[in-house]
Amino acid sequence: MAELLAVEGLWAGWGPATVLEDVSFALEAGASLALLGRNGMGKSTLLATLMGATRQTRGRIRFDGRDLAAVPSHRRARAGLGWVPQERDIFGSLSVEENLTVVARPGPWGLAQVYATFPRLRERRANLGSQLSGGEQQMLAMGRALMLNPRLLLLDEPLEGLAPLIVQELLGIIGQMVASGRMAVILVEQHAQQILPLTQQALVLERGRVVHHGPSRALADEPARLDRWLGVAAG
Repeated sequence: MAELLAVEGLWAGWGPATVLEDVSFALEAGASLALLGRNGMGKSTLLATLMGATRQTRGRIRFDGRDLAAVPSHRRARAGLGWVPQERDIFGSLSVEENLTVVARPGPWGLAQVYATFPRLRERRANLGSQLSGGEQQMLAMGRALMLNPRLLLLDEPLEGLAPLIVQELLGIIGQMVASGRMAVILVEQHAQQILPLTQQALVLERGRVVHHGPSRALADEPARLDRWLGVAAG
């Protein structure tokens, strides 16, 4: 497959603080990457940097061959990057259906496809975003990102704080999206063993630097290395 994303010698952070140091990796179209590391190691900052929300000081980010250095966040979304941040950032004063349609762009993902993937959203389509449960808000955040018809979907801890049944439901949906190969996916999650079986590649950050990049299956088979890098998060 053709290379979709290339990160080369990236240094970035928030304000005067540098969080990411010399980060490099590449992702092919339709491929999947588990982004792992303890809290505070730079995972969310890396996703935010890909979307243009941080201060990038060195290095390059190329998406489909295009250097994103001068591209603002909203144009990165139009170019094919979809982001589901930890905060979800849904519009609480809009209905479920309005949340979905306000960002819609042409492509295979439309209302029918999102509702088929998340039947709860169809049932709640007239409810305001603020009236949804945490799990339903996460489904809405994911559905809204899909309505952009992204070529690369960034998921920042989509399972955090959710009930076990919702976690299993979302894991199944994420697994289907990854297996379809219709878009590339970068998935951040504290519990590595939940997402390593779903992804092809794994990248581990420690203090903002890459300490491992390789096949997910091989890393899943090395619990000692997972424990060293992630501690209890490997369970």
